[in-house]
Amino acid sequence: MALTGLCLWSPVGLAAPPPMQVPTEEQLQPGEGAPSGGGLADYLSSLYRTNYLLGNMAGLRPFLSEYGISFALQETSEVLGNATGGVRQGFEYDGLTQMLLQMDTQRAFGWYGGTFNASALQIHGRNLSADNLDTLQTASGIEADRATRLWELWYQQKLLEEDRLDVKIGQQSLDQEFMVSQNALLFVNTMFGWPMLPSADLPGGGPAYPLSALGLRLRARPVDPLTILLGVFNGSPVANNSGDPQQQNPSGTSFPLNGGVLAIGELQYAYPSLGSMLYADQAEPLARVYKLGFWYDSESFADQQLDNTGLSLANPASTGVPLRHRGDYGIYAVADQMEWQDPQEADRTLNVFLRAMGTPQTDRNLVDFSLNAGLNFHEPFLHRDDDTFGIGMGYAQLSSGVQALDRETAFYTGAFTPVRGGETFVEVTYQYQAAPWWQLQPDVQYVFNPGGGIVNPGGTGTVKNELVLGLRTNILF
Repeated sequence: MALTGLCLWSPVGLAAPPPMQVPTEEQLQPGEGAPSGGGLADYLSSLYRTNYLLGNMAGLRPFLSEYGISFALQETSEVLGNATGGVRQGFEYDGLTQMLLQMDTQRAFGWYGGTFNASALQIHGRNLSADNLDTLQTASGIEADRATRLWELWYQQKLLEEDRLDVKIGQQSLDQEFMVSQNALLFVNTMFGWPMLPSADLPGGGPAYPLSALGLRLRARPVDPLTILLGVFNGSPVANNSGDPQQQNPSGTSFPLNGGVLAIGELQYAYPSLGSMLYADQAEPLARVYKLGFWYDSESFADQQLDNTGLSLANPASTGVPLRHRGDYGIYAVADQMEWQDPQEADRTLNVFLRAMGTPQTDRNLVDFSLNAGLNFHEPFLHRDDDTFGIGMGYAQLSSGVQALDRETAFYTGAFTPVRGGETFVEVTYQYQAAPWWQLQPDVQYVFNPGGGIVNPGGTGTVKNELVLGLRTNILF
């Protein structure tokens, strides 16, 4: 995705797509969840009782389950458009088909604790953020280059019982486990999945949707409230960090190991914990999860202001080749907390979330701070148990190195060159559960200072504030 202005192309705005529901053994019993063959009325009635539009797929799902295999297929389609602001106005369609296959090795051939996972993506439609918006924080978490590509391919092995220790090896997308806020996943904007800072700063945008990288992940739960995640991955999801990383590996079947090392660690505290016990006369505590993490990438990073001789990149005498730096790092914190639960209706809850990330290395990073926050109201209307209303926001701050280059460009060229600062957006959304397998989600976003204040390439001044309207649908087949 392109950034206008004086930055080199940077792949920002990649995020995790909507999560998929993997069929459980109980859902895969023969005949259960399958549309009835007793006529149209029975068929339509059964569609509101099954978790999957295709039910048990004429017995295929139960058959695969006998061999420990689960299959899931989900289509996410949406129409998004900016009614005001941006480079141009208009609406566009984009879509994503996710395919996932998992094998439980114990059910398959008696090997305890193993899970094999393979997933693929079929990305279609257009990219509103690149075509119309020119924002840092892109409008949709499924926007990407059109492609049919392998996404993840890994094996996970439990090493201790009670989920105390397990290891995962293979091609992995970090947005599935690291830096995740469960409450933030409701929203449509990219930044509620994979955050802005690693999207903008890591090579190739980091190993996150629709990319992944080879690596090893260790998860340990030494005591019930605490979980430790540690991972070591190839420093970039692609072998060549120039140009569009999605085009460097359009099929997802390249597995580079020629880069540096991306090391990441996360400490999670959950309360009440999985193993906690409450007496019958005690009130159930409100759930909360706190996470603290750190990542370091040993790859080479380009300076945002200086060339390889120490001159400003805006200086007419500059070589135009950025100074290189070895290594980059960031720290982050995530909080998900339930603030209220209806004493008469347990599904009615109010939850808040906050995720902040920063880096002090402003000379080599486009973005040095990003923030997401918001609240979710589950079952906002009584007896709509699976509906959720949400309000969220995101903020991305351009680094001091970027701002210095903007000032120097204005000095050397005398042309109108705004000094970019921060970009903020607000999103309001409602996820309506039309059927167990079908969700509809109207969505409204408003973006302040798009791109941090970039020049409008199709007009005068900077890109104006944007009102983005949309409708997303998720169908689980």
